[in-house]
Amino acid sequence: MLMAHPAVLQDLIAQYEALTLLGAEESTPQARQRLADITYTLCVATGTRDIDMALIAARHRLSGARPEDDSLLQAPEPASAPVVQVSAV
Repeated sequence: MLMAHPAVLQDLIAQYEALTLLGAEESTPQARQRLADITYTLCVATGTRDIDMALIAARHRLSGARPEDDSLLQAPEPASAPVVQVSAV
């Protein structure tokens, strides 16, 4: 599945929150259509079918995201515990 860039997700979330805060559900047809478009885009970008799940998924993908994020790089293997030799006295 393709993953939306964190900046795109952040912008979609901001637009969705602004439209819902302004009451787009009960506003003009254009505002309702814009809210529907943002909702659809968020669902497609997160691979979900419900706006609540889309918001959760988008926010989860944003957590800790920053320009220097190297989360796509494979984490190094943990170093094994040092071997301690015990000599009999």
